[in-house]
Amino acid sequence: MSDELNLSNLKPAQARKTRKRIGRGLGSGKGRYSGRGIKGQKSRAGSHKMPAGFEGGQMPIDMRVGKLRGNTSADAMPIGPFRTYNQPVNVGALQERFDDGADVTLEALKEAGLIAKLSVDVKVLGEGELTKKLAVTAHSFSKSAVEKIEAAGGTVTRLREPVQRKRKRHKASAPAVEEPEIEDEVTQEPEEAEPEEAESQENE
Repeated sequence: MSDELNLSNLKPAQARKTRKRIGRGLGSGKGRYSGRGIKGQKSRAGSHKMPAGFEGGQMPIDMRVGKLRGNTSADAMPIGPFRTYNQPVNVGALQERFDDGADVTLEALKEAGLIAKLSVDVKVLGEGELTKKLAVTAHSFSKSAVEKIEAAGGTVTRLREPVQRKRKRHKASAPAVEEPEIEDEVTQEPEEAEPEEAESQENE
């Protein structure tokens, strides 16, 4: 058969493109400067390996502009470079994946495919409807989630107590402290001089 595959009619499955060979003499069409132009940084080897944001050696724009103040300490999480995140789970998903009276733990959530890791905090959110009685255990809960779980007869167990943050009050917004009323001092009137003393003063 003429359609037999042999060394005489062997061809690649996909057409190949000839590689551009630069720097092989002026007659090749890609000689002399090899398509890089004359001098300059972009004509040097390694010129295309600059980091993102490199501006030719001048001060980058992210270092020239002013910086906004903010919370950058570990105590200010989840703000700043120490920001953290939670794995959200809605009560509507609990309604679909668990039976009435089930004990919803972190391991049960992972088996149900609602969370990916046990090492990351889980927060239960209140989106969706919940009619089943569930005992839910998670790191944190939203206010609406707690209301829906308890309304269905379930219980909520927090693995981490919520952090109470102190808010600084502006002096103008601070409530005015009522000062105690000071009673008026009773001024004592000078006693009238006795008549004998007054007569003696007149004689003198």
